[in-house]
Amino acid sequence: MRLAALGFSHESNSYSPVSASLDRWLRAGPIEGDEIVAQFKEAEATLSGYLESGDADPDVEVTPLAFYRLTPMNAITSEAFEYITSHLLRALADNGPFDGVLLAQHGAAVSEDFRDADGEFIRLVREAVGPDVPIGVCFDMHANVSQKMVDNATVVTTYMTNPHLDPRSRARLAADLTIATIRGELRPEAYIEMVPAAINILRQGTSDSPMKELVALANGEAERDGVLSVGIAEGFPYADVEEMGMSVITVTDGDPELARAVSKKIGRAIWDVRDELVGEGTDIDDALLTAAKAEEGPVILLDVGDNVGGGSPADSTHVLAAAQRLGISGLFHSLCDPEAVAACLEAGVGAHIEIEAGGKTDDLHGSPVPVTGVIRALTDGKWEDAGDTHGGFRFFNTGPTALVACDDGNRVLLNSLPQGNTSRQQLVSVGIDPQQQPIIVAKGVHSPRGAFEPIAAQMVWLSTPGCTTADLSILEYKHRRRPMFPFESEATY
Repeated sequence: MRLAALGFSHESNSYSPVSASLDRWLRAGPIEGDEIVAQFKEAEATLSGYLESGDADPDVEVTPLAFYRLTPMNAITSEAFEYITSHLLRALADNGPFDGVLLAQHGAAVSEDFRDADGEFIRLVREAVGPDVPIGVCFDMHANVSQKMVDNATVVTTYMTNPHLDPRSRARLAADLTIATIRGELRPEAYIEMVPAAINILRQGTSDSPMKELVALANGEAERDGVLSVGIAEGFPYADVEEMGMSVITVTDGDPELARAVSKKIGRAIWDVRDELVGEGTDIDDALLTAAKAEEGPVILLDVGDNVGGGSPADSTHVLAAAQRLGISGLFHSLCDPEAVAACLEAGVGAHIEIEAGGKTDDLHGSPVPVTGVIRALTDGKWEDAGDTHGGFRFFNTGPTALVACDDGNRVLLNSLPQGNTSRQQLVSVGIDPQQQPIIVAKGVHSPRGAFEPIAAQMVWLSTPGCTTADLSILEYKHRRRPMFPFESEATY
């Protein structure tokens, strides 16, 4: 039995100032063939689960074809979408025929031509392989799942943890169900229930209420006879699309009514706790002053407005500027600023440097701030983390990187490529012991939790400006469903 593994992963932020252009995609990838095995076989990502499923069965061969992944930003350009999908479909045709297909899609991709870019690609794959070849898909929990996606796939699962620590196991489930379908052991029937509610990013942690209880309910329903999988998609509120919002996808063995009943039951449970889906962050100054007085560290300050994993540029300076204004030291803060890195590379390790860093994308994410201090480390920005990381990724690359030990007692890490703070090894790679750092500013919301929550004395979510703001009321939506909670009071379910 031969199954193809391929796809592209992008979480498209309609409010990001940066477009997902073809040159950006090509600089990031693709990863093909044996390189997919090298990067994902021992990782915990979606493709890792697909490869594991093939390795577990001597009668199954999972063939990795090609995979594209780009840091979240605005919509995929028309040129890029055409290039990527053509490449993937060509690889599928040239290496076939296949008995099944496993797609590594995020589920919140938007292109200039297709607001449901994942759905369009799955449709193209279905068109290419015909109606009888099973297609398995495992989506990120932040997918804006559409009926089009479900209609053209055979098996659909989602991650069920946020931070995403279960992609491998959820993808393994999708692959195993697809294999059983090929063997004629199952007849998957899927039903999607789209709830007219958007959950605030601050309320999406699955170890916190209300998501903790909703996930427990879904996992309990998945144990029922005839139920193959239950997935909750929290949705991605920064993608301005019709499907934005929460959804429930249930897959049963030949029982469409059971799939419908389970999805609607969990949909009702989501609606019943809708008031708990709203959240607010903490004022920057208040959080910094509290962190500075903390008796134990590290205190993790989460820069919600510059959530790189949600499409922000990674160069927001609001927190660092406030720390400088308040005279607070002991801060670790990263910024994406290739110009500043170039200046550090020219000066060399040990040099004292005075530069303006960050805040160069737009006014929304702050203005450049003075970074004055000694360059302590220069690296290629590559590191490996075999521990718990958001999305299960193991290999990281921020491009040429510089660490500046500032005269005011703070440490600023300058990167050439955008990267959220989802790995403690990022600090270790430049000589910092994370557990000895009093305050760590982590650009992200839940993505840093897998790495930093185990060592944190406190975790504080900040009310910072940016294109991933926690205040959804200020976002101008043109395409989302209406009415929808919490935006319209007349929303019903």
